[in-house]
Amino acid sequence: MSAAAFDTSGDPVLDRRLDWARAFLAEADFAAAAELLAETVEAAPNFAAAWFLLGEAREGQGEGEAAREAYGRALALDPADRLGAGLRRARLGGAPEGAEGVMSAAYVRTLFDQYADRFDTALREKLAYRGPELLLEAVRAACDALGRELRFGAALDLGCGTGLAGVLFAPLVERLDGVDLSPAMLEKARALGLYAALEAGEMGAALGAMPAGGLDLVIAADALCYVGDLVPLFHAARAALASGGLFAFTLETHEGEGVLLRETLRYAHAEAYVRALAQDVGLDVVLLERASTRSEKSVPVPCLVGVLAKAAGGEVR
Repeated sequence: MSAAAFDTSGDPVLDRRLDWARAFLAEADFAAAAELLAETVEAAPNFAAAWFLLGEAREGQGEGEAAREAYGRALALDPADRLGAGLRRARLGGAPEGAEGVMSAAYVRTLFDQYADRFDTALREKLAYRGPELLLEAVRAACDALGRELRFGAALDLGCGTGLAGVLFAPLVERLDGVDLSPAMLEKARALGLYAALEAGEMGAALGAMPAGGLDLVIAADALCYVGDLVPLFHAARAALASGGLFAFTLETHEGEGVLLRETLRYAHAEAYVRALAQDVGLDVVLLERASTRSEKSVPVPCLVGVLAKAAGGEVR
């Protein structure tokens, strides 16, 4: 789609209304925002960003169906879904089977490209983030339980971001590669000089491109919360792992069953879902424990830290 339809209406006066609407939304004045945005989309019906914000305003007013309609208009104007309109519609319920409700690569890329410059500071100082540290502790404990050395040959860092996990794991591996959807985040990781190769792409595709049995360690620090259906990723991880290789990850969890799309637009996976999936794909659960990698509004987010192993002598399937 054209930049005008997504980022701007083409009219500076209408564009300024978005800033006013955002201010109303920040103050929870949803009625004022909705009125302003309804006028904006009437004047500029192809203005995707205005439709998206109108969805937020209608949702804030408790008008679920009107919000779904506005998000739907935004999604139709931006099929790549850089704003996450499909996720918003899914959260409001009634989403049809298919792609809607799946987190788009364009949404994740846009989110983290905008976030890259302040990512580390925001996570560490504002959210008390400690995902990489928990992941390293888990891998160390798993190695102790398996009676193996805390050393690996080839490793892949899924959703590597700026390289926060890479800093801790690089000394333990002979070769560390990374993959992330955000080019801006990868530039930060590249500056560390820790990664042998960095790829801008989707995690599952990167795993699938690996030679069968070519990896000794796969890590994913707070990356799986951006994937709803973990089945393809777990299958790809098992295929990419060498005999005895480890797949270590953190993810958000909840007390119910299956997969939940949280209000933060991140996925939470139930512990039973993860255990059953590991068994289905043929990975042994070495460690799967409750933890919290971050806080939101000073409340710890419920998470799981897990280490799965491909049994020695296990065939790729």
